[in-house]
Amino acid sequence: MNAKQTLVTKEGLLKLQDELEYLKTTKRREIAATIKVALSFGDLSENSEYDEAKNEQGSVEKRISEIEALLKNVRVIHEHDIKTDTVGVGSKVKVYDNAYEEEVEYNIVGSTEADPLKYKISDESPIGRALMGAKEGAEVRVDTPGGEVMLKVISISK
Repeated sequence: MNAKQTLVTKEGLLKLQDELEYLKTTKRREIAATIKVALSFGDLSENSEYDEAKNEQGSVEKRISEIEALLKNVRVIHEHDIKTDTVGVGSKVKVYDNAYEEEVEYNIVGSTEADPLKYKISDESPIGRALMGAKEGAEVRVDTPGGEVMLKVISISK
């Protein structure tokens, strides 16, 4: 079975690598120190500090595994891969939102980099998926959790 390829920008790849390095070094050491202190409190059956530290350790190890799996199947989108004739991962897309009667600029990114509050939307999100492959001037209909939205592509850039 082939794992799904994860698309990331160079910035996204560096962010994942930095997070992995932090978790493997700094965070692991912090948790080990917390566990050591908690063990000194004695009876583990009633030791909430120990339980919390072990739970945090499990969460950190899970995230490390997730990032390592992502990095094994990552494809970096380079500047020269980004086209301006159609929308793709890495594109900056200015659209006119008919519902809100305003222009919005989205950065289309891979799912690991999505940050809607910064207008970085995933190519797998409803809006991202609808915009993928669209050309300037195209009108796209998007089914969102809030209802149907019409967007007109004004411009596409890198």
